[in-house]
Amino acid sequence: MSAPESPAPGGVNLSRWSINHRALVLFFMILIGVAGFRSYFALGRNEDPPFTVKTMVVQAMLPGASVEETAHLLTDPIEKKLQETPYFDYVKSYTVAGKTTILLNLQSGTPKAKVPDIWYQVRKKVGDLKVFLPSTTAGPFFNDEFGDTFGIIYAFTAQGFSHRDLRDYVETVRDELLHVPDVAKIETLGAQDEKIYVDLSSHHLARLGINSAVIASSLLAQNVLMPSGTLDTGTEQIRIQPTGQFNSVQDIENVTVYARNRKIRLGDIATVTRSYSDPPQTMFRVNGQDAIGLAISMSSGGNVLAMEKNISATMTKLHARMPVGIEAHLVANQPKVVKDAVGDFTEALFEAIAIVLGISFLSLGGRAGTVVAFCIPFVLAVVFTCMEIFGIDLQRVSLGALIIALGLLVDDAMITVESMVSKLEEGWTRARAATFAYTSTAFPMLTGTLVTIAGFVPVGFAHSIAGEYTFSLFAVVGIALVVSWFVAVLVAPLIGITILREHPEATTGTATPRPPGRILTTFRRFLLLSMHHPRVTVFTSLGALAVALLLLPLVPKQFFPASDRPELLVNLSLRQGSSITATADVSRKLDALLRNDPDIDHWSSYVGRGAIRFYLSIDEQLPNDFFTQTVIVAKDAAARERVRHRLDEALSRQFPDIVHGLFALELGPPVGWPVQYRISGRDPDRVRDYAQQVARIMDDSHNLRLINFDWGDPARKLRIDVRQEDARRLGLSSSAIALAINSTVTGMTVTQLRDSIYLVDVVLRASRDERLSIEQLRNLDIRLPNDLTVPLSSVATVSYVEDYPLIWRRDRLPTMTVQAQLQNNIQPDAAVSALASRMTAFNASLPPGYHLAVGGTVEESAKSQGSVVAVMPVMLLIMMAVLMIQLQSFKRLALVLSVAPFGLIGVVASLLISQHPMGFIAMLGLVALVGMIIRNSVILVHQIEIEQQAGKSEWDAVVDAAMIRFRPIMLTAVAAILGMLPIASSVFWGPMSSWVAWPLPRS
Repeated sequence: MSAPESPAPGGVNLSRWSINHRALVLFFMILIGVAGFRSYFALGRNEDPPFTVKTMVVQAMLPGASVEETAHLLTDPIEKKLQETPYFDYVKSYTVAGKTTILLNLQSGTPKAKVPDIWYQVRKKVGDLKVFLPSTTAGPFFNDEFGDTFGIIYAFTAQGFSHRDLRDYVETVRDELLHVPDVAKIETLGAQDEKIYVDLSSHHLARLGINSAVIASSLLAQNVLMPSGTLDTGTEQIRIQPTGQFNSVQDIENVTVYARNRKIRLGDIATVTRSYSDPPQTMFRVNGQDAIGLAISMSSGGNVLAMEKNISATMTKLHARMPVGIEAHLVANQPKVVKDAVGDFTEALFEAIAIVLGISFLSLGGRAGTVVAFCIPFVLAVVFTCMEIFGIDLQRVSLGALIIALGLLVDDAMITVESMVSKLEEGWTRARAATFAYTSTAFPMLTGTLVTIAGFVPVGFAHSIAGEYTFSLFAVVGIALVVSWFVAVLVAPLIGITILREHPEATTGTATPRPPGRILTTFRRFLLLSMHHPRVTVFTSLGALAVALLLLPLVPKQFFPASDRPELLVNLSLRQGSSITATADVSRKLDALLRNDPDIDHWSSYVGRGAIRFYLSIDEQLPNDFFTQTVIVAKDAAARERVRHRLDEALSRQFPDIVHGLFALELGPPVGWPVQYRISGRDPDRVRDYAQQVARIMDDSHNLRLINFDWGDPARKLRIDVRQEDARRLGLSSSAIALAINSTVTGMTVTQLRDSIYLVDVVLRASRDERLSIEQLRNLDIRLPNDLTVPLSSVATVSYVEDYPLIWRRDRLPTMTVQAQLQNNIQPDAAVSALASRMTAFNASLPPGYHLAVGGTVEESAKSQGSVVAVMPVMLLIMMAVLMIQLQSFKRLALVLSVAPFGLIGVVASLLISQHPMGFIAMLGLVALVGMIIRNSVILVHQIEIEQQAGKSEWDAVVDAAMIRFRPIMLTAVAAILGMLPIASSVFWGPMSSWVAWPLPRS
């Protein structure tokens, strides 16, 4: 006779309730199945999970100020005010003459729901500061959409059309695309503003006695836009609008200038031309051709695939009426990448499902396997529904989490089915066996489920950008495990009583017990061997753990791996102070290197700025005339690496004076140069000297190459030393001299020609010879208050000096970053560790007020790992609380927890053998593995208690419990291992699949 049925915990038996309410449960099963099917197709699709870019850009301008004056008068007071921001982390800025650009960075753990309100507070605080800034300050201006992603980029090229004609057509396309659903905004790339330049000779004007200010006032007076009134006739209102405003270059040439009682036509004393901005604005090219681009951003909550479909349909219609000679090129198509990536991962998910289903049938048999197999899609249906409710898209992390969860969620169903089958073989009825499965296993299964979920708590509650990036791993696995428990106690028994067979012959004693298989017999032999030699077993295990701890430093460390997408970013930095024209020339030479390369599909070039954020994790570069970035799209990831190798050699050989960086797209938070050291201090010159010493230390390393600085190149500057005594004697002020020089060299915008949707600046400037000649500048005629003129050399000395064209600051101190690339397949952590002793000694030798800090990948990795470690005490507390409720014994609690560290043996072995680095994802997996190991341990301990309650000795209880739990544990481990095979080759999930394949079965 079998043991009597024990009462259900708390008197409630969910399995019995499910059996007694079959119709109701079946109705909800069908309802949830349909809802899950619908949710799967309704879920959003993304390549990677979104995360909030907690950076705001603040800009302000002070025309005429030097770099030092701009830093003192603009940068410093704005940075001080920004330090009052809630969740402030650090402020970073770069200052050029007359302009400051400040990047406010919030703490990585800032709740994303609070970020918009924080940006609003920043606008108010800095706006209140404006009255304390110099009166001629323009701004501050704010960009709190720095993290917006423009996933679709079209480039338009033209043959036989002017740039203005092409721009007109692109604006028409832009207007059409703004009507497409889910399109939030569209940025125009590479458009050059038109200008009307009035070139004058200062010497000629001096001979005629004409002041440039008179010309400016004449232009402004004729072109002013002023109301002329409204005539009210009593029955209607008639608006009065006089003509005479500028409509063409000829109108400007015909302006009359009065000088010495003479009327002079402007076109007779000046050359008036309509052209484009000189020097050019930021430029955009595709495949070496000048282009205008449209970068399209999706609205929040939009469907990226639906938006791409609608945009394609609109572009097809527009293409049909596109003028011959204008071509549209799709240079970035994130929706297609999303579709392919989600398709690949979905395929991997269904492969994993098929593998787990196959394992269930092969290991449990047809009927029992069918029960488990039915539970898997039902759990997934509930998970898909919950993902839609909580706004979790199908993307790299959530789909990977589903694959990981597959191997875990079958455990509860297997335990229930195993319990039912064992009792059916003893002659129990199906209903009684189903309810017994609940009374004997439900609570320990729930404990194991909660403990496993607790292992993922550091993933879900890590206060960092990396934690936000991987949050869906915790959410999806947690939902799947909780649902799997309810399915195991509600659905599995209901299916089991329908499918599983009873064995009435067992009650008569005629049934033949099922003999253990070969695997189980072998396991029993090793189990008894280890139990007969406990000291050898314990010391061998401890020795293996000690070896694993000793070998752990040999495991390479990594933050996030590079993406396997085919894009390659090529950064070229000329000497700071270089013109955008020189930068464009270098970019065109790069185009020549890329042309006809069989491994390249296409490329796009951004001159004077970095690429727009077409991918969330891109390290976006701000505008600078000396910088250009080219986005190369190779045929595939292997082709990308071949292109990288060839370009690296070519750029080093052909452009030795240009800093070049070749970067694949990153996964996780963007970092940029992998190895970075920051030197901060008060004096920029001393900071530069110390940075060069750091560079020499780095240069001694065989692991680093392409060592460079983010600033510090002195540039030539023309210094105008005004002799104030001579100037005052002639009635001149410094401002009058500066205005005259600026009007000559740069030009002065005096009015605007209104042309359709464009405003065309009318700029007065000196002729080309006078603008570009130093001698001409020395002889520049400066008008005196009595309308006479004197050369500039009579009141000032013109000379060349060297100065920093820009200065980077961090936390209000000039900060220079020394950055480098890696070589010899070394990881950043290893390269930095090799230099740690020398860098520590160097930092200790710095005078007070100066310090060295590690940046780059190592810094970001430390922040992210620290956020995980900070939550681990909470994880352990939850685990111990759940275990204590189940075990109610300190001895058993210590026993269960003591086995968790031994999983490290398999982790270290797997990572060393596979040569996968210990990255952020692998570390999360290691933490989660603790919960999985403890789950198996607590259910085993519970089984031992059941065997002891049946009257068995402690020895027999341990042996029999281990034999009973061996098959479910091994089946779960095998399901987890084989279920991870479809993503084992993934650059993102590969390290985690390694630790699953080794430590889990060993646990």
